[in-house]
Amino acid sequence: MTVSSSSPVDPVKLEKLAETAVRVGLQLQKGQDLVVTAPIAALPLVRLITKHAYLAGAGLVTTFYADEEATLARYRHAPDESFDKASGWLYDGMAKAFANGAARLAIAGDNPMLLSAEDPSKVARANRANSMAYKPALEKISNFDINWNIVSYPNPSWAKQVFPELAEDDAVRRLADAIFAASRVDVADPIAAWAAHNADLGKRSAWLNGKRFSALHFTGPGTDLTVGLADGHEWHGGASTAKNGITCNPNIPTEEVFTTPHALRVEGHVSSTKPLSHQGTLIDDIRVRFEAGRIVEAKASRGEEVLNKVLDTDEGARRLGEVALVPHSSPISKSGILFFNTLFDENASCHIALGQCYSKCFLDGASLSPDEIAAQGGNSSLIHIDWMIGSGDVDIDGVTADGSRVAVMRKGEWAQ
Repeated sequence: MTVSSSSPVDPVKLEKLAETAVRVGLQLQKGQDLVVTAPIAALPLVRLITKHAYLAGAGLVTTFYADEEATLARYRHAPDESFDKASGWLYDGMAKAFANGAARLAIAGDNPMLLSAEDPSKVARANRANSMAYKPALEKISNFDINWNIVSYPNPSWAKQVFPELAEDDAVRRLADAIFAASRVDVADPIAAWAAHNADLGKRSAWLNGKRFSALHFTGPGTDLTVGLADGHEWHGGASTAKNGITCNPNIPTEEVFTTPHALRVEGHVSSTKPLSHQGTLIDDIRVRFEAGRIVEAKASRGEEVLNKVLDTDEGARRLGEVALVPHSSPISKSGILFFNTLFDENASCHIALGQCYSKCFLDGASLSPDEIAAQGGNSSLIHIDWMIGSGDVDIDGVTADGSRVAVMRKGEWAQ
């Protein structure tokens, strides 16, 4: 299926996005099953991805859809006890599929403010129940057992949040064009463009791995933060090889190189540089203070109640699971668009993530047990939530084991 000529979404570029998701994002193998999750509005992209998956030799493609109106119906009409429940049977099935070799593809595009008017306590309870039920499947992803990928579709309700001044079709067209540009599918050969981009990110990762910094020091307006790095940490960026031996690009788009902080060695204070859109709530002007790796004070000018509920998810929610470096001049940053979507906004700015670490960000991570990862400083949590702390006013130094310092970024740009 192609998108109708009356659609504001360019059908040629949408087809390129679908092909790129399968060939670059997943590198789907012949005979490999694929599990897809998507909002109903993304049906045109789902159908194209399904086509390209089968052209690549997929065994079976199975898609699970989410519907915004059905989600709102739960919050407005379901009994109170509903918010402590989740579809564990579904996530158990996904975990089983991944254990049997299936790949995973998620299409993002939900209305970022869908739940902004709903009871924050119900949202927090539902998120916690969902996180607990999803953990068996999430571990297969966060441990990089499988090849997986996330791409986006310009859902009209999302587009109107990003471009509220435009008519719906115009907003969708603008958001679609921004998605295509950020995803590098608005060029003649997206596959070649991604190969070149992955090579650049690989060079950045190799430089950082060669330095073996023990910590990173961030300074800027409202920020004086030292992020200790996990023992035996490893930097990654762009394409990575999963434990199943398949090299994939988990995030499309991506501009980051990232690694694992030490859960006990983060000190100082930091301020967000962009709003965080989390489960239908906008959390803005985040300011937190760390002691011995743990957030001991958290403030926000908007969404503070939701932020603190997130931090109370479990013990690991107040510690870091990721630190990522992104130049201020990245294409997404230069677009000037606030996407209200972490997949895009995190690639406009250096960021940190609360919660679960990635086991792949350790030397020989594939062979490490959860206890060994924890012993080297890796964090464990039900959540993994990225928020942005970089800007054109932020400097970053790498700190070596002997205390010497190397300029990593100056005014938001690579110093090397």
